[in-house]
Amino acid sequence: MSEGKIKNKYEIDMCNGTIMDKLITFSVPLMLSSVLQLMFNAVDIIVVGRFSGSQALAAVGSTTALINIFVNLFIGISLGANVLAARFYALELKKEMSETVHTAIAFALVSGIGMAFIGVAFAKIALELMGTPDDVIQLSALYMRLYFCGMP
Repeated sequence: MSEGKIKNKYEIDMCNGTIMDKLITFSVPLMLSSVLQLMFNAVDIIVVGRFSGSQALAAVGSTTALINIFVNLFIGISLGANVLAARFYALELKKEMSETVHTAIAFALVSGIGMAFIGVAFAKIALELMGTPDDVIQLSALYMRLYFCGMP
């Protein structure tokens, strides 16, 4: 690689070294966000288990898979936006970086509001499709609706 083709020191860092270093650098934030999500679910289960009955605990537990789908979807989208913004930052393309960040924020806001409406409207239907037991579906739907209201 000749010196004329290198834009800055960040490009050199990303082009040298092992692939394992790059994978670890990009995967650690993803793993940490997943751990935080699991801790959030664990606290929900602990609080509900301590202060409510077994049906409420089953209701919270039955929503975990559906919640994880949406959380992981938006983590993946945000990771893609992060990579794009980092690339523009490293190349010192301030306008493109600013547009990427603003677009990601606007997308997050619009999709959060959209998910709130969709989640409130279709929470029970989604839980029925997942085969949630009849004795906990009402509590599960209530929990999902509250969860979706927090999406924005």
